[in-house]
Amino acid sequence: MYKVDLPVDQSIEMAVERRRSAETTRRARIFNTQLRVMGLDLDALNQQVQEKKHQQNIEMQRDKAFDKLRKYHDEALLQQDIDGRQKRAALHTDLTQYWATDQCVEDSRDADLKCGLKGACRITIPEGELGPASMQIFQGEGIGEEQKRREQMKKTERDLQAQKEDNERRHVRDKHREMLVSKDLVHQDLRGVQLHALEEECKKATRIGLDNYNQALASERAEKLKEQQRREERENLAEMQHILTSDMMTERAKAAVRDVGGGRPPHILIDKWKGMSPEQLSAIHKEREEQRLERQRQRDAEKIQNAAWELQLLKLSREAEEEERKAAELRREKRLQTDRYNMQLAREQQAYEEYLNKKLYTNKPTKDYFYQFNTSSR
Repeated sequence: MYKVDLPVDQSIEMAVERRRSAETTRRARIFNTQLRVMGLDLDALNQQVQEKKHQQNIEMQRDKAFDKLRKYHDEALLQQDIDGRQKRAALHTDLTQYWATDQCVEDSRDADLKCGLKGACRITIPEGELGPASMQIFQGEGIGEEQKRREQMKKTERDLQAQKEDNERRHVRDKHREMLVSKDLVHQDLRGVQLHALEEECKKATRIGLDNYNQALASERAEKLKEQQRREERENLAEMQHILTSDMMTERAKAAVRDVGGGRPPHILIDKWKGMSPEQLSAIHKEREEQRLERQRQRDAEKIQNAAWELQLLKLSREAEEEERKAAELRREKRLQTDRYNMQLAREQQAYEEYLNKKLYTNKPTKDYFYQFNTSSR
């Protein structure tokens, strides 16, 4: 027979290799202390999420506050720039007006050269005797200078007129604004005066009404006081009459006794009682003597009974002491038996520990024994 090389099934080897690589990856993932998570603390994670959201809200509010502050600073800078421009424009206008009024060309030191030698000194020396250094106007210079000067003067006049009209309009506008403000203030003052007058009238009417009400109350109170005094005088007179004619002043003995009926003894009124009679006092003394004798007999009987009880208690205490002595003897005997039993158990335990340590557990494990555990992810 011929030897035939059959193709090897690669799927089994691929599956084994795939499982081996998966096991290696799983082992690296499980035994990596930085990636391994044994449990999740949901409360701590939720708290961290809440803290993160709170921090984001605080940062958002801070950013909004910074934006508002930046916007306020930008507006302040813009307003400052506008104010600076207005100040510079006003200064430039004032300076131009000053130049036009106080620094005219005609008032300068070289006005004779710039204004066609108007007002300049005349030279009396003949022109043939003057040298080149004495020449002031050369041929070809100053062409159209007069026309330019007139145009510039006209332009200056127009600018001055425009500034004057602008100033007048501004002055009129300011006067109109001041007039409106003064009218508003006058109207407010008149309104305040009217309100103050109305308030004074209301206060005056309130005071008049309050005075009338107080007078009525005072009259009513005076009438009540008079009526109360008259009533008290009548009551005092009646009370004095009653006291003078009462049983207390007349000292009537029968007034302290009240018959209640029904066969019951009469009731004595304490506030009207004038004392007991000699018969009542003798009856009370007799009854008190009988009560004393009865109390003496009761005390004698109690002494006899207490002596009997003390004898019985002495007998019971002796019996209890005898029982306690017997119980203590039994407890001591039981404690001795327990001690002997515990000593026997201790000796047996010691012998068992010596057997374990010296005979049974003599082969101690090495490091290789512990290294064989926890080497796989399964």
